Amino acid sequence: MSFLESLNEKQQEAVKSAQGPVMIVAGPGSGKTRVLTFRIAHLISIGVPAYQILALTFTNRAASEMKDRVVKLVGEKSTQLWMGTFHSVFARILRTECEQVGFQKNFSIYDSQDSLGLIKGVMEAQGISWQRFNPQAIRSRISGAKNQLIGPDEAARRATDIFEEKAAQVYAEYQRRLKQFNAMDFDDLLLKPIELYTLHPKTLAKYQDRFRFILIDEYQDTNRAQYTLIKMLADRYRNICVVGDDAQSIYAFRGADIRNILDFERDYPEAKTIRLEQNYRSTRSILAAADTLIKHNVDQIPKDLWTENTEGDPISVVACDDDKDEGLTIVSRIFEESRRLKLDMKDVAIMYRTNAQSRSLEDALRRQNLPYAIVGGVEFYQRKEVKDVMAYLRVLVNPRDQESFLRIVNYPVRGLGDVALEHFLAFAGSAGVDLPSAALRAGEIALLTPKAKSGIASLGALFEKYRRMSAEMSLSELSRAYVDEIGILKIFKDEGNPEAMARWENVQELLSAISEFSASRPDATLEQFLQDVSLLSNMDEWDDKHNAVTLMTLHSAKGLEFPLVFVAGLEEGLLPFYSSSIERKELEEERRLLYVGMTRAMRKLTLTHARIRFRFGEMSYQSPSRFLEEMGGGAVLTESVHRGSPYRSAATTAAPRPSRKPAATRGDRFVPDEQPDYDSEALSADDLKAGKFVEHEIFGKGKVVYVVGTGESLKAVVDFPQVGRKNLLLKYARLKIV
Repeated sequence: MSFLESLNEKQQEAVKSAQGPVMIVAGPGSGKTRVLTFRIAHLISIGVPAYQILALTFTNRAASEMKDRVVKLVGEKSTQLWMGTFHSVFARILRTECEQVGFQKNFSIYDSQDSLGLIKGVMEAQGISWQRFNPQAIRSRISGAKNQLIGPDEAARRATDIFEEKAAQVYAEYQRRLKQFNAMDFDDLLLKPIELYTLHPKTLAKYQDRFRFILIDEYQDTNRAQYTLIKMLADRYRNICVVGDDAQSIYAFRGADIRNILDFERDYPEAKTIRLEQNYRSTRSILAAADTLIKHNVDQIPKDLWTENTEGDPISVVACDDDKDEGLTIVSRIFEESRRLKLDMKDVAIMYRTNAQSRSLEDALRRQNLPYAIVGGVEFYQRKEVKDVMAYLRVLVNPRDQESFLRIVNYPVRGLGDVALEHFLAFAGSAGVDLPSAALRAGEIALLTPKAKSGIASLGALFEKYRRMSAEMSLSELSRAYVDEIGILKIFKDEGNPEAMARWENVQELLSAISEFSASRPDATLEQFLQDVSLLSNMDEWDDKHNAVTLMTLHSAKGLEFPLVFVAGLEEGLLPFYSSSIERKELEEERRLLYVGMTRAMRKLTLTHARIRFRFGEMSYQSPSRFLEEMGGGAVLTESVHRGSPYRSAATTAAPRPSRKPAATRGDRFVPDEQPDYDSEALSADDLKAGKFVEHEIFGKGKVVYVVGTGESLKAVVDFPQVGRKNLLLKYARLKIV
């Protein structure tokens, strides 16, 4: 166990405390993942069989990386380790045990889009208006009820208004259809195991005996269902180790309950608590400001963060004129800081509270030709053409998956209108068969036109053909032949336009993913591939290998680190986010969200806010976030930039922070006591001519190629030896003649 020598004293204590309940409170950058990995390796090295260890994380990416590290530490003894996300582990268990709760082992897993589609279908059948009752809001309400272990009947009893009554009504039919279609949504992957263990104590005892040592990462992010599952499994041996940081609990909106970690010692009175407070990631100035900020929270486990790292640069707080100015300022700082700190673009992250903020940031990045990647944009597996092919694959595995069947029954077109489809569904219902089987009997449906009969029968024959062939062909060969015969690729090729060819490439990429999956597992099945894909998260799809600036919401930033970090939009109503007022618990979560963003930074952190921001389609006067005052002024450099000089800081030395006065309000918009001022120093066309040498504050010295335009649109094309040719608007460029 020489690998333990690389750990500090507290980390070693956390790794070696093998028996009984243990809570490891791990501050940001304290080596949490390392400790969790070493703890698993330590258990295996002292004789605990790997198959008796259950380790749960929140992303497949994290699980895969940790498992690889464990293998490097203890070798092949770790191959039977149970490690994965809550959803992937319990989906695996349900594949074995689901018949005890009324499902077949080939059940489909519905993602949020699939669930929403099913909910819309239920609402339509029940005559519930989509305009009056938002389907997405109903889906969210149903998911919230499931996370709290509230069933449809209980939800109906608790309803206090018409929306909650309708949501409960939809909930009941939604669950009935899921079971009819042999499908589960993400929430069911946690609810059904609880149902399984409650109804079948012997099955619970089997898994309690199997998982004698349980480790949970990011415990502060667990919801009620996850908490209940773990409590049931750990009840027999009580060898449970939870790792987390209450100060990084930021997912209350999706059901996470911070009380789970705050009350751990109540649930396990004999528990040992170990605090990891040494930070290895950030400079002292960054850590001090973040620690000062988070200490304003009431609900927290006391801890004092410290680091042996250098003091580093002060945190920059930059006031900008508006959101466009903010984007330009951040981009100019990226050029400046990356050059000063000798960083690549992949070392830079821009974070923000809401997705809508990315627009002005993207505009500024594109304007300066800076490559960037957005975490949590439109995921590959959510693209229409990919979901269409996935629906074909899912029906092949699970013929009862009616939602997937209906998605592709008339794509490509098979001559089925709405009326024909109603006749077909009625026939399947009266015959008591699944839809692919009913399709094979389309000739018996008298009310269908010959064209509709032929189209639906050919689809049934397609499913039947490839269901038989699945036992004879490899997964890769099967999927390629199947997709080719469906005809989707031919449609895209025949259309021939750039959009169609992009869709063609996406389907080819999906087929490549299936081939890679098949090559990595000798016994790979289509069922396994579909399950793995359905459980991917945004972070699992993020490719951090490209040399590009990373854009992401603060909620996506957990577990990451970057040498250079910008957090945009430090304004009241935006961060903290609220419309008119905010409760203490909500404010504390917003504070934790900023804390997470700040502690992603390793070497340099810049926080920006705008005096004016376009929100909800209109101009809003903004007030600086209260959080800026709360982090203290000791390690903070306050600066200001103006619309007339987006590449230049008006202040280059630390300035005392003015106290924030109460702002007058106009609805939910804030009106500052003083309006922002503007300046616009710029060279004229008479000052610049081709061949003249000029200097730019960011790009250095360059030579004017030519000048074009008039007035405020006057531009100069300048060759800069360091960065190449730039097209500069003179109003903003602040060029100086050398």
